[in-house]
Amino acid sequence: MTDTTSPGPVKVLPPLAREVVKAIAVQHGVCVRPVPMRRVNLHTGQSEIVYVPCGHTLASVCPSCAERKRSLRATQCRQGWHLEDEPVIERADPDEMQQLWIELRAEAQAKHDTAEQAGDDTEDLAALIRELDVEIERSGIRGQLKTGEQLQRRTRSTRRRQDTPDLPRRPVEARTVGKTYTAPDGKTFRPSLFLTLTLDSYGKVKKDGTPVDPATYDYRRAARNALHFSKLIDRFIQNLRRFVGFDVQYFATIEPQRRLAPHLHLHLHLAMRGTISRAELRQVVAATYHQVWWPPIDEVKYAGGNLPVWDPAAGEDSGYLDPSTGEVLPTWDDALDDVGQDEDAEPLHVVRFGRQVDAQGVMADSPDSRRCIGYLTKYLVKNTTECHNPETTAQRDHVERMAETLRYEPCSPTCANWLRYGIQPKNPRAGLTPGYCKGKAHRREHLGYGGRRVLVSRKWSGKTLADHKNDRKAWVLARLAEAGISATRTDDNSQHHAWERAGPGDRDVKPFEHRLLLLIDERQRRRAQLDQAQTFTELSATPEAA
Repeated sequence: MTDTTSPGPVKVLPPLAREVVKAIAVQHGVCVRPVPMRRVNLHTGQSEIVYVPCGHTLASVCPSCAERKRSLRATQCRQGWHLEDEPVIERADPDEMQQLWIELRAEAQAKHDTAEQAGDDTEDLAALIRELDVEIERSGIRGQLKTGEQLQRRTRSTRRRQDTPDLPRRPVEARTVGKTYTAPDGKTFRPSLFLTLTLDSYGKVKKDGTPVDPATYDYRRAARNALHFSKLIDRFIQNLRRFVGFDVQYFATIEPQRRLAPHLHLHLHLAMRGTISRAELRQVVAATYHQVWWPPIDEVKYAGGNLPVWDPAAGEDSGYLDPSTGEVLPTWDDALDDVGQDEDAEPLHVVRFGRQVDAQGVMADSPDSRRCIGYLTKYLVKNTTECHNPETTAQRDHVERMAETLRYEPCSPTCANWLRYGIQPKNPRAGLTPGYCKGKAHRREHLGYGGRRVLVSRKWSGKTLADHKNDRKAWVLARLAEAGISATRTDDNSQHHAWERAGPGDRDVKPFEHRLLLLIDERQRRRAQLDQAQTFTELSATPEAA
């Protein structure tokens, strides 16, 4: 009997020119999605097209740019992990333009407050203040100017939960480096810590990470833990600093856990300067929690075709109305006030870490240090869903159930899902539909975690990521200068040039393959120049050359 299930002959097709060019570009570290930008000299009026790297952080979009971003993060982690001296951070004095914007902002704020006290309309002044705040940020000033309205916060009792152990607090010293230890042989060393924390389990799972019983697996708690995980991290760092008594500095990354189902469990990998005993770490972890004091969402009030209706002419409380009665839905502030006035109210959710606490001491410039840095930055070039791809039907079904649970969970005060539970989101606008929130946490590639994947404390290395990038560029230019080689081209971002995005219809913009060929040639020439410069430096440093 003839076997009809055997595969037929495999036909090998020749490679496509476009794909070959992209592969060579990746091999040489060239961006495969270069953005055409027109640079205009404001003095001469001369313009030219410059192909700027896209700067994407995902390898699935641009492997070259993602690898550069990952390498830069690895440098940032390495330089700050084992500092022996306190980083010095100084703030520059404001220039004349920055002072002018602040003076205009002060004048606008005074007029706004005067009009508000007189009962006059302040809408135009409020819009002016918002525009000035944008210009202040563009001028290079960091931080927000808080007003009286922004400082008004709802407060609840700060009494700790009875089911959580107390945590002693110490005055926090103004230091960030860890202690120095002396070995019996007199050698001194300053170890640091690599810490891994994990969220709790939500039910028994199989070896492939799928639930033993999907009906009893707590998807809702898993979804809410992912949504509020970033707040739990902030509280842990706060508790840790108060407990150990110094300004703990950290470099942390977030990734899904491989042991439990892909995408559903989150790790916190944290490189911390200085050391803490494992017993003390467990004590801080056990005492750390975050309470979500949001309105209850146990009852679904609007679903399907029965959804609230937007009415911009509903008066002072313009917004969404009940489709049957025409009544205005409670605002976000009203709903929070109801929760605050209820003495018996319980938090919507409480987030805690699981019992798993893994802490390893790490020495500077050791194989363990390099291994941990590689582990910290390993998944930064992938989004959450790409870290551990589901391979079986059970795993895919598991992810689908998680995604469906997340679909109607409110991710923030402005989430459209609040309409499903009869509450207007904060700052409502027309077109909001429950189940279709555009927040980051609801996207399938993130599946619940809407925070940043990399968390770095302010005094980690004493530099920003842009500073580390400029250091790398300065090192290359210095090596070329030592060898007497002038750079082929440097991107001039000075005030003498104006930049604008070049459209695809511009005649100066080369076709896609043409762009990559030009960039590949430029990268080869730059690499050859740098190799020549490094060879010159090595020869100059040898005794024979001296």
